[in-house]
Order: sequence, then C-alpha cells, then structure tokens
Amino acid sequence: MRTTFAKYEGAGNDFILIDNREGIFTPDAETIARLCDRHFGIGADGLMTLSRSAEMDCSMRYYNADGSEGEMCGNGARCFSLFAEHLGIGGETKYFDAADGLHTARIRRTKGLAGQIEVGMIAVREIRSGAGWWFLNTGVPHYVEFTEALDAVDVCGRGREIRCDTARFPQGTNVNFVQVEADGRIRVRTYERGVENETLACGTGATAAAIVTNFVFQPATEHFDITVPGGRLSVRFSREPDTPHYTNIRLAGPARRVFAGEFEPENF
Repeated sequence: MRTTFAKYEGAGNDFILIDNREGIFTPDAETIARLCDRHFGIGADGLMTLSRSAEMDCSMRYYNADGSEGEMCGNGARCFSLFAEHLGIGGETKYFDAADGLHTARIRRTKGLAGQIEVGMIAVREIRSGAGWWFLNTGVPHYVEFTEALDAVDVCGRGREIRCDTARFPQGTNVNFVQVEADGRIRVRTYERGVENETLACGTGATAAAIVTNFVFQPATEHFDITVPGGRLSVRFSREPDTPHYTNIRLAGPARRVFAGEFEPENF
C-alpha cells in the first residue's frame, strides 16, 4: 500500500511528514532510516507522524534520521504545525502533544505553502556547567560552548567527540558552538545527535544557545535573533531572576512545504 508524505523545511532543517490519523503507517526504525537517507531514500534530517489526540488538536511523534525516536525537535515542531495547518487541523493556535509534553504553536502568517511559525518549548529548570561548557535540556539534551571564531570550528569532528562523551553525558547530547555578535544577537552551528552530522539549523539548539547566552553574558536580554547556516530564527523567554529557571519559551522562524508524494514501504 502506498503511503502519502510531504517534505517540509524550516531554516534548512528538513523533515518527512506523514498524516497517520488512520494508523496505517508503522514507524519502523529501519524503514525511517532508509526514508531519511539522502542517496537511497527521500532524504531528511528526521521524520514526523501526525496522529489523533484525545485532548489536543493532534499528536506529534518525531524520529531521528537514524530511525531512533526523539523526544522533541523545535524546527520539526514548527514544520509539523504548518503541516497541521495545511491539513485544516486546529485554529490559528495549535495544541499538540509530543514525547516531551504538551505544546502550543501559533501561525503568525502564511503565504502560499510557506509561513512564519512560533512554537512553545518546555520550561528549563537546570543548567549544568563545566570547564568552558554548559548543558541543559530544551526538549532534548544540549551542550553549549562559546567561540570567537565560529567558522573555524570543526563542528563534525569536535561535535562527534563531545556527543559520544558518555562519561559526562550518559544519554549522548546535541552539540552547539555559539558566537556572540551583539546584545540579543548570536550565531550558532549544531552537531545533531541522531543525524550524526552538522545540520543547517536546530530549533532546540538555537533555544539552548539563547538561554545560555542570557545565563552567562546577557542577563537583561530575553529576546534573541539567531543566525544559523540555513537562515534565521528567534527565541524569547522569561527568566526568574538569579536562577536557571526559564519559562514562556517561544521559538519562531520560517517553515515551508517543499513537495509532496507517495512511497511504497516495501521498497524500503
């Protein structure tokens, strides 16, 4: 039986989206990895299914490019919300659940198959630090390190080494290198766990980078514009003074449907 899918991207972070409200598609790890393969499959940083939810507008499940299930993906959630909009699900504000909890998303505006989407992220209650690094969970675990020469960083080499440092990070971690450009303005490059490579953008990583920049350097700034290799994102939040407690975290940026098609699962 053929399965219908759509391909979306958000600041260069690209995803396969499947409407699974009828429960026809079975998220098998090997199949997902093959679908996400850029040479032998559709090609994507991850895959998401949209299912029915008893209490929310819909339910999102995210799978990494290697087929493993992920807790959350910020850019993925924005693409997922635009996908729901294109399916006619929910209103201007979407309510959905993911593996890390409940989320809301706001459709700021749409034009054709593209839009500006803002999604709510989970609260952050703890930030760990070491010698020149910080670690927090913004839906998935993130390592943050600052640099004055972002373009010179070996993101894949150093990122892979840190991601696999299970002595410090038993579950592995995403790895972000951050350059501060000005008050409320940063650049970020990310090595993503599950993709096992640098990606053009990472929403949870941009969120982590903005929060740590506030925590370490800019405590009065609660709105950040973030440049990533695939474009621009923005993050805003509220912080309880003199604590690592962050709430009302909102990630915003572009999302776009690239194309739609069908595949035969047995072919993968």
